[in-house]
This record gives sequence, C-alpha cells and structure tokens, in this order.
Amino acid sequence: MEDAMACPVNHEFDPLGEAYVADPYPILSAVREEGPAFYAPAIDMWVITRFDDIQSALMDPKTFSAAVGQRPVFPLTGEARSIIKEGFHAYPVMSDCDPPRHTRIRRHNQKGFSARRISVLEPKVWAKATELVDSIEPGVVDLVSALTYPLPAYMIFTFIGFPDEDMDMLKSWCGNRIAFSWGKPTPAEQREIANNMVNYWKYCEEFVAKRAADPVDDFTSDLIRIHQDDPESLSISDITNVAYGLSFAGHETTTSFTGNAVRRLLANRRQWDDLCADRSVIPQAVEEVLRYDSSIPAWRRITTSKVTVGGVEIPADAKILLLLGAANRDPGHFEDPETFDIHRDDARKHLAFGQGIHYCIGAALARMEARIALDLLAQRAPGMRMVEDQDFDFPANVSFRGPRKLLVHWPG
Repeated sequence: MEDAMACPVNHEFDPLGEAYVADPYPILSAVREEGPAFYAPAIDMWVITRFDDIQSALMDPKTFSAAVGQRPVFPLTGEARSIIKEGFHAYPVMSDCDPPRHTRIRRHNQKGFSARRISVLEPKVWAKATELVDSIEPGVVDLVSALTYPLPAYMIFTFIGFPDEDMDMLKSWCGNRIAFSWGKPTPAEQREIANNMVNYWKYCEEFVAKRAADPVDDFTSDLIRIHQDDPESLSISDITNVAYGLSFAGHETTTSFTGNAVRRLLANRRQWDDLCADRSVIPQAVEEVLRYDSSIPAWRRITTSKVTVGGVEIPADAKILLLLGAANRDPGHFEDPETFDIHRDDARKHLAFGQGIHYCIGAALARMEARIALDLLAQRAPGMRMVEDQDFDFPANVSFRGPRKLLVHWPG
C-alpha cells in the first residue's frame, strides 16, 4: 500500500474499537468533517465519508465492485477454511456479485419479492407480532428476545418456506454469523460458526430439493417454477444459494433496525408520545430511524481501477468501506442532522438501503415489519419505558449495528 501512505491516513479509525462499537456516530461525524476519504491501517481499507461520494460509488458498480461484500474482513484459520471447503458450497449472492450474474439473479428474485407476495405476508406479520406481544408479561422485558428477534426471523423463514418446526434450529445456526464475515472471531468461534454454516447449507440443499419435487406457494417455489421454465436462467444451485443468503440477511438486519427504532423513540420520549397519539406518523418515523441509526452503518466495495474521490486518489484493488452512517448525517444533505426527528420531511433520502443496482431487495418487507411492530407497541404499550442506565451490547463488526438486548418496563 505504498500509494496509500502518500495520501490521507487515519491510524486511529477502527470500527472494531471499543469506542466505535459503543457509539460510532461521534467518530463518523469527525472523520466526515476531516475529509472525504482516507486509508485506515487497522482494517486495511480505504474509507469514504460523505453523502455525495458514497452515493456516486453505489451508483458506479463498474468501478466499485461488490465482490468483497461478504468476504471475511480478516483471514480465517486453516481449520475454519478446511471446514468451509469440505461442506459449504455457497458462492456470491446478490449483495456481493456484479453484472451480468447479479442482473440475472436479481431479476428472478424481484419476481419473488413482488407486491403480491409482500401483501400476502402482511396479515401474517400482524398475526405473529400480535402473538409475540400478547405473550409479554408485565415487568422488565428484553424486547429483542421477546419481539424484535423472533418476528423478522419467523417472517423471512416463512417467506422462504422453511417449516415452523425448524425455526429454532435455523436460528441457532445463525448465531454469531456476523462475526465470521464482518468481525474478528477467535479460532474457536471460527470453528463453531463454520460448522453451523455447513449445517445450514446442507439444510438449504435438502429443502430446495424437496421444493423442486413438490412446489407450493412460497418464495422458493416461485424460483423453482422459474427454473422449471428455463433451467439455464436459474439453476437449482442458484436457488439454494439464494435461500441460504436471504435467510440470514432477511432477519438479522431487520432485528437490529427494529431494535434501533424502539431504542431511539423511547430515548426521545416526546417523539414516542407523538407517535402513540398519531400512529399515521409511523412510516415517517421508520424513515428517520433508517437515517439516524441504520442497522447497516457501513458497507464494503473494492475498486476495479484507480479512482479519485473528493480529490483523494484511491488505487485499484483497494478495499473500500462506505460510511453510510456518516452520509445519513451529512449536514450538506440534512438540516440539523444530529437531531432525531420523526417529523423530518426529507428523512427518506437516506442511503440506509443503498442505491443503484444493489438497492436492498427486501426494503419493503423490512419497512413493513418495523411499521407493524411500532404500530402494535404504540397500541398495546404506550406507557412502555426504557430501563434507565442499562448497558447496551453491540456486536463488534464493520457493517451491522443493533442492540443485543433492549430492556423495557412493560406496563401491567
């Protein structure tokens, strides 16, 4: 990285550092003000900080390739690599592949995420959320384990078509998956996660084979029918890969998103009270949470050629970290950006779901789940309060953020 040393270098920036994990936003604001881009030795990445530059990168997949989106940030142990090589045969999914493969796979997936299928899911989301809320007893409750984790997990597994009786097993296999690709797991953690990934992959292979033999009315069966009509456009391996990737991405991020929403609203009591008094503001509140405290405050790219960002020259084959959280609080795009305001008119202009060809395909489903969760909480527990002085625990990684626990006083 000789070129990098001649350009801006920030030796302090470390998204796995204690201060950043606890609260990245002061750091994000500081580095955005310092400059548009710099090299961070702690993670061996070039970091881009400002809205316009990040938006341009997202809209230029030819220069900013998605190929590294889900690769481990740090090298894996030999043991973990061996486990993966022997039993895990996934290949790049939509979020970490480029055209033309990305174009082909996304076109088919968009049919599965049609407005019809999302509308069919909405009453199921209401029913599951109601069931979960009805089971909450008065007192101190961890809202993550009671609602914001089980709801998205259940819904994405239902959407894909996984049977209810397998839910707990599948959720256990997802444990600590974020650390594998986006954090710095210990050798023992790598071994455990790798074995879980192999088990999950084998499950997906068997599940897709079962759907191929007997399609029903679910997302996987939609893909099976596309395969049956044109086997060369979408293979069985493609469908297995999609089921595996989507089942993880479709619930971890929404769990964090909804947890962030409840936390921010309860910490700003007047805004929670406003929402409870007028639930029509919930969609706007959802957008402000996405802007102010996204569940994905950063994402990765890799350059295919030398590029200049804000006057800073970045070499080819440079690993990139796009600071979406810094962009979403860029004062050049949002007035008073450090203030959480559910009545903000332009909150929806955030980059939380990305932009361009990789815009999050599950955005409508995530918004719907968060909206329903907040609506139900506002109806059932308007007097709910967050437990004061609790220590929030966030997973240490470069891309995902949401509280692992969220303790609230649930009214009787």
